[in-house]
Amino acid sequence: MCEDHARPDETTAPRTEGTHLGRRALFLSSAAAAITLGTVNFASGADEQPGASGQSKTVSGTLPPGSPDFVYVPVEVPAGVRELHVAYSYEKPSVPAGTQGNALDIGLFDERGTALGGNGFRGWSGGARTEFFVRQDDATPGYLPGPVRPGTWHIALGPYTVAPDGLPYEITITLTRGAPDPAPKPVYPPERAKGRGRAWYRGDCHLHSWHSDGRRTPAEIAALARQAGLDFINTSDHNTSSSHPHWADQAGDDLLILLGEEVTTRNGHVLALSTDPGTFVDWRYRARDNRFAAFAREIRGSGGIVVPAHPHATCIGCNWKFGLNEADAVEVWNGPYTADDEVQLADWDNTLVAGARSGRRDWLPAMGNSDAHRDPDVVGLPQTVVLADDLTRGAVLDGIRAGRSYIAESSQVEVAFTASGSRGEHAGIGERLAVAPDAPVTVRLEVKGAPGRTTHIVTDQGTLFSGPALPDSGTATVEYHTTASYAAYVRAEVRHPATTAGLPGAFTALTNPIFLGK
Repeated sequence: MCEDHARPDETTAPRTEGTHLGRRALFLSSAAAAITLGTVNFASGADEQPGASGQSKTVSGTLPPGSPDFVYVPVEVPAGVRELHVAYSYEKPSVPAGTQGNALDIGLFDERGTALGGNGFRGWSGGARTEFFVRQDDATPGYLPGPVRPGTWHIALGPYTVAPDGLPYEITITLTRGAPDPAPKPVYPPERAKGRGRAWYRGDCHLHSWHSDGRRTPAEIAALARQAGLDFINTSDHNTSSSHPHWADQAGDDLLILLGEEVTTRNGHVLALSTDPGTFVDWRYRARDNRFAAFAREIRGSGGIVVPAHPHATCIGCNWKFGLNEADAVEVWNGPYTADDEVQLADWDNTLVAGARSGRRDWLPAMGNSDAHRDPDVVGLPQTVVLADDLTRGAVLDGIRAGRSYIAESSQVEVAFTASGSRGEHAGIGERLAVAPDAPVTVRLEVKGAPGRTTHIVTDQGTLFSGPALPDSGTATVEYHTTASYAAYVRAEVRHPATTAGLPGAFTALTNPIFLGK
């Protein structure tokens, strides 16, 4: 769920070996406040070791509590550099219980600058790595290969949390001279797999690889997705698109791979789901900066959809604070069931009344994803099961946007949920049953693969039906009768038996609603 952070002094003047950094400049960007320190200059050739092709310089300083979200260290890169390498460390003192320790993230912008949403982005590893490199033909996972052109580059430090006594850090920058190797041409996964026509397709749209704070390679993730019975996945590494060219050889007729990003701000995380290959969405703003709407439009402009992730997560910076006006769907169930999923389910259910208003389609569909990072995280727990016209990027996104989907804990669980009227009217998940207010409505729920679980029908009034535990076969059909005047919508839940008095059981499956009434 939360990005890994390698753990983060009034900033003291940074120290360099053999080089004096000019006095730091303080500015407020158009988003979060930021500090730019003095420039690390390699252009003079000082400190170069005789006979060596590389130069290294070390800078150090201390960031104070209350530091701005981003601290930029400019590096003047001369011509003829083949590779830029950065290693960093910082102190991680013990702190009293309840007090935040140090956590310092890191990334890189090239000579095109650090402007919000600009083209200078070259990578971000958060706190997952202590060193990285970039060159034309290759880069550390999380970073983008490309030419190391002359000009002012910036190392971006992100003091995620700072201990009371400050965050002492040290950065070593190494430039290696020489001719660059040819740049490889990126290849991306196809936007179509061999589907079954209009059918229910299973997917996990929140997954992390070693291109951010995950520990799995793309190949390992794809293999686990196939084992989980998934038809599609979406990549979602934190604040980087570096993995996008590394998925093509993992796709196949049996697995559609969509490309995205988990945009990880200080005020919540959001999935940029299935954007165009190579799309990078900036994350350097907070809700108070009034910037998110522009980046939501950027996500949709690149063919993707906007899905706030784990909105009620309790980790620092994970709770979603940008509102839902720009969302296309919302992640209601994230990974193995926890109390914050129950809170998010209730919060989402409260929004469904908007969709119950006649003639309106402004309700927000629910999704569920694993957010798997490493062993023992289970890919496909949970998964979103989407009714799509085929197994293509466009069809899957259309199904998600329309809410033609349900969430299941595994591929063993199948749900069919419909509502019908007395005159042959029929509606499925995400649809509206157009009947008169007092016309009888039959709601039908069919469940497979859920032995011992209980079934529940929920309306705008709450849970109005709960069935007995399913038999060992895990299969059951239940019916519920109502009218549109009594229930503005119906949705289904399948749950594990409750284990704590007064609390419901963990989720097995959740459906999006069927709305009732004309």
